[in-house]
Amino acid sequence: MCGFTGWIDWTDDLTKQSATLEKMTGTLANRGPDASGTWISPHCALGHRRLSVIDPINGAQPMVRTTEDDTYVLVYNGELYNAPELKRELEGRGRRFTTTCDTEVLLVAYMEWGPSCVEKFNGIFAFALWDSKEQQLFLARDRLGVKPLFFAKQLGRFIFGSEPKALLAHPAVKPEIGPEGLAEIFIVGPARTPGHGVYRDLSELLPGQCAIANRSGVSIAAYWKLESRPHTEDAAATARKVGELLSDTVERQLVSDVPLCTLLSGGLDSSALTALAVSYYKQTGQGNVHTFSVDYVDNDKHFKSHAFQPNADAPWIERMTSYLQTEHHPIAFDTPELVEALRDAMLARDLPGMADVDASLLLFCKEIKKEATVAISGEAADEIFGGYPWFHREDALNANTFPWSLAAGMRADLLSQDVAAWIKPLEYLGDRYSDAIAEVPRLNGEDAAASRMRQMSYLNIARFMPTLLDRKDRMSMAVGLEVRVPYCDHRLVEYVFNIPWQIKMTGDREKGILRQSLEGVLPHDVLYRKKSPYPKTHNPNYLSAVRSRLLDILSDGNSPLLPLINVKKIREIAESETASSNLPWFGQLMSGPQLFAYLLQVDMWLREYRVSIR
Repeated sequence: MCGFTGWIDWTDDLTKQSATLEKMTGTLANRGPDASGTWISPHCALGHRRLSVIDPINGAQPMVRTTEDDTYVLVYNGELYNAPELKRELEGRGRRFTTTCDTEVLLVAYMEWGPSCVEKFNGIFAFALWDSKEQQLFLARDRLGVKPLFFAKQLGRFIFGSEPKALLAHPAVKPEIGPEGLAEIFIVGPARTPGHGVYRDLSELLPGQCAIANRSGVSIAAYWKLESRPHTEDAAATARKVGELLSDTVERQLVSDVPLCTLLSGGLDSSALTALAVSYYKQTGQGNVHTFSVDYVDNDKHFKSHAFQPNADAPWIERMTSYLQTEHHPIAFDTPELVEALRDAMLARDLPGMADVDASLLLFCKEIKKEATVAISGEAADEIFGGYPWFHREDALNANTFPWSLAAGMRADLLSQDVAAWIKPLEYLGDRYSDAIAEVPRLNGEDAAASRMRQMSYLNIARFMPTLLDRKDRMSMAVGLEVRVPYCDHRLVEYVFNIPWQIKMTGDREKGILRQSLEGVLPHDVLYRKKSPYPKTHNPNYLSAVRSRLLDILSDGNSPLLPLINVKKIREIAESETASSNLPWFGQLMSGPQLFAYLLQVDMWLREYRVSIR
């Protein structure tokens, strides 16, 4: 995994802009701590930071290949899991290779097939490839958007990078936001609308899209989209197919030339991946799998069960590590660490994010990095298989909005009157919901109930899942850790999306078809454990710490946050005795402490990035 950036400019000689390129590239040092490289020509400048995973010696970037009449230059972030098959196919067509890394496979694939090469890739990737003869830049992003890619289009200029910070290091890109950006921060967030870069004039290449930038401008096209197709297999055959796909993608993603581990919560999703990894390691004689788990000091004393977190993880982690005989590394954080990490988590995203959940993940990844360079994680199973409570609640299914936005009216009430009148938050949210519903691929002959569940699945895959993938990429890459997400294999997603809801709910259980596919892989009690999300701290000291800091900000007349919010209402919430860790001020996704921590992050962001609002 890596980070890259650069730009093309038809009005300037970029060979004189090496200092700017170095500055932009340097912002991504955490994504690629192992090596740095730049390439510059009159109209194209490319910068790269490398995290070495496959063929550390020979995979340097930017990677350059020349032919008799052309020069190709590639900067790339990701992994191709079908690189061996592609390499054999390309060798059969007369192509030759000098490395064992997938970077060269991607580059040669483009040389052989041009832009259509992306249709052959199985992996997680974002890349930019300069073709000197054609004088054009080709960019692409993986089908599910696991790897990020941002860009800014300007007159005669196209700037791009793995993270907003790289673009903001270019003098032509300013940290400005308008009403759309504020709406993304205060009403849509943390589930930022895919494609919206929040900063004014900053956009994001969508999952499954590619782009060509040349003298004629920038053209963007989708090379992949979810499609609705009839599903003809019964539950037993479906479960077998799910199991086969999951086993295949896990085995592909276990390939690494550096230490690899799995993230283990004791839940269904991570336990399944760990069990499959242990089985594969035994078959291939690779020794024990290393596993990592996260918890918080005194969480066992303060945990209270609720719909979104029905039970604690610790006993289940012990159950799985004992069952699988893994080399386990439990990690726990205390309140002061979590509070201090809010700033670093904001810097990693270049935006306020998921508050304490981001901060703890960043700290978790930092500890994992001490022992491993690659981790396998269970992200996306709930979105794909229908595991969240809102898949099963009538109020969420019948609401004319995103299921994670049921408390949007409460969120809107926390804005200042001027800001609310300017950005029209509920109207903006309604438009984004309408956009998403209009994208859902229909299936002829489907009844209303089945159609609604298809809509819900699509919303979760195309709108909520990117939030978690964005979080996982940014927090892990901030410390140079590569995280792979097997449930995001596009073949698995395509197949499961079209499984009828009654089959997905096999056994009358959420994710029932996944559970059936894993019979014999996991112990029965783990296989049928109730869903529990990424753990949060329940320590009342955390509430006290973030509330105290927020109250200080509310009393600071110089805070850039104050003109944006309803100070009186937020102060009342912060000072109330009911601002406890399980009070859903923002609906299911943001409790009292999370609200306070999020506002702290917004204040930090406005100050440190010197954000201009206009």
